[in-house]
Amino acid sequence: MTKNLELETLKVDLRERDNKASVYASIALDGISGNAITARSFRKGTFSELDITECVKALKDTTKRVHEGNLNEMETTLVSQASTLDAIFNEMARRASLNMREYLGATETYLRLALKAQTQCRATIETLAVIKNPPVVFTRNANIVNGNQQVNHQPPTNSLNSEKENSHAQDTLEHHHGNTLDTRAQTAPTRADSKMETVEQVNRPPKRRRKG
Repeated sequence: MTKNLELETLKVDLRERDNKASVYASIALDGISGNAITARSFRKGTFSELDITECVKALKDTTKRVHEGNLNEMETTLVSQASTLDAIFNEMARRASLNMREYLGATETYLRLALKAQTQCRATIETLAVIKNPPVVFTRNANIVNGNQQVNHQPPTNSLNSEKENSHAQDTLEHHHGNTLDTRAQTAPTRADSKMETVEQVNRPPKRRRKG
């Protein structure tokens, strides 16, 4: 079977000022062309020969729509894959039941394949559910400084409530069980601790010199 060289050739638009080597390198490493060619190879059994240039163009258009926030094609792919995986599960389970009485080894193999398909189908549906209804995550802002240092910002508080709380804390500190805790305040004298007054001057005889 002769290959169609036109379908096998990736056509690139070059301008006079473009560097050919740089353009070819960008195409090879952009993540689109390589995957388009790989996808084309695996689609060959179903769709025969596909044009490489058109495959790259189609994947670029899909990528552009995703960048713009349109996930319709991705959702379609996931729904289709979930349906296909469910079909694989049912077929493998059917074959397992046919071999259950006489060929336990084949039965075990088919059941293992069936359960793998079921697991992948469930994971695909869960992924689709997350895309359709993304979870809401509540988190605090954090600044990471110099490696492992982390500073967490507390949520803003009402300034009026904060002042009231501080005033209440001050009142509690100054008045505890009817007594003041302020060490600067003057307290009433008691028998155990009377009010201290200035000591009067004591008249003492002059200090005598020691005889030699």
